[in-house]
Amino acid sequence: MDRIDSLEERVAHLMRAVEDLSDVVAAQGREIDRLTRLVGMLAEREAEREAAGDSAPANVRPPHW
Repeated sequence: MDRIDSLEERVAHLMRAVEDLSDVVAAQGREIDRLTRLVGMLAEREAEREAAGDSAPANVRPPHW
């Protein structure tokens, strides 16, 4: 019986670990989705700025240098 109890305990720990990892993966998926939307919005904003001619040259040093 000790062997069965030990196996049941190990399975319970493994199931808990799998549930915890599943929660982490789900949270990371939501964060990736949020960041993907944000990057898309920033890319759109930059494209609009470039189309309007408002973008400063990227390789020019600021005037205080």
